[in-house]
Amino acid sequence: MALHFSKEELSKRKQDVLKSMKKQNLDALLMFRQESMYWLTGYDTFGYVFFQTLILDKNGNIILLTRAPDLRQAQNTSNIEDIRIWVDKDGINPTDDLKKILNELDLINKNIGIEYEAYGMTGRNALRLNKSLENYCKVEDQSELITKLRVIKSNEELVYVKKAAELADRALDQAWKYTKAGASEAKILAEMQKAVLEGGGDYPANEYIIGSGDNALLCRYQAEKRNLSNIDQLSLEWAGTFKHYHSAMFRTIPIGKANLKHSQMHEACVEALTNCVETLVPGKTAGEVFDVHAKTFDNLGFNKARMNACGYSLGSTFSPNWMDWPMLYTGNPYVIVPGNIFFLHMILMDSTNELAMNLGETYLVTENGNERLGKQKLDLVVL
Repeated sequence: MALHFSKEELSKRKQDVLKSMKKQNLDALLMFRQESMYWLTGYDTFGYVFFQTLILDKNGNIILLTRAPDLRQAQNTSNIEDIRIWVDKDGINPTDDLKKILNELDLINKNIGIEYEAYGMTGRNALRLNKSLENYCKVEDQSELITKLRVIKSNEELVYVKKAAELADRALDQAWKYTKAGASEAKILAEMQKAVLEGGGDYPANEYIIGSGDNALLCRYQAEKRNLSNIDQLSLEWAGTFKHYHSAMFRTIPIGKANLKHSQMHEACVEALTNCVETLVPGKTAGEVFDVHAKTFDNLGFNKARMNACGYSLGSTFSPNWMDWPMLYTGNPYVIVPGNIFFLHMILMDSTNELAMNLGETYLVTENGNERLGKQKLDLVVL
């Protein structure tokens, strides 16, 4: 068994979840978020894309219901001792197997919380589960019960977050090394991911975003790979990843020479980032951070080019994306506290002039403010 956290750490997490369950008057929690399972027990897999749930009752019993390929996965990566297997066959309904476990735990007519906000909880699975539990127990959406505990990182977690940040810095070194006119996006991407993997890191929870030319204005990965032109722009969003913990970064690199508008956009991004960092402190809200971002860009004339969110929490996340709760958008009431990790991304996409400029960094909120985890310069680098 290869647990990434101490027994004391995992025991504390379990007790914290049980306390939260008691406050919510829950007799059991059905976890469908892989992030919750990993955080609570160390269980590490991508088998959550099929029906899979981790049950925790108020007495502290933990039972995993999963498929056969994940039996040894759970045995080797987690502290889960009770693992049940539902068998693949045509017409199978794994909620029937779940109901047997709930009966064992005497949960009929009891209050059960469910993590509906989960990538393994497809619409079909939710319909099956709800039908199975109809007239059996009281069900409520508790998608954020564990998420609200995970959002504050422990000292053991911060070791991994900071290692992820170091790997993200190494990836940027490779991007700067291989980016030039005529270079292949595929080569740049390969060298960046290589730096993370050779540094002992992992694959990220979503693809690195790379795009040049018109595709530099995209905020998502897409499959086209092209060679950089003599005068070009390259947008890169990536994350160093270690034990599934992420530290993300974002840059746009002008090729050949920087357009004057590029330089103005970069100055705006630096100003917006600086203002957001000053607001990313204990006691402020996630919404206030966004509002500072929006005000800065709007005052500089970039209203149409900016986004409607300027970042999000990061942590140990699984595919399909590394974005974690909460997101930085207007009105978000989440109060920032020490131990939060936030990726702040200043994104400008000028469709009229077909120009992009992005600047993103990851920060740890501290007792007195915050700490930027990346060590690279924020200057506009032209290659």
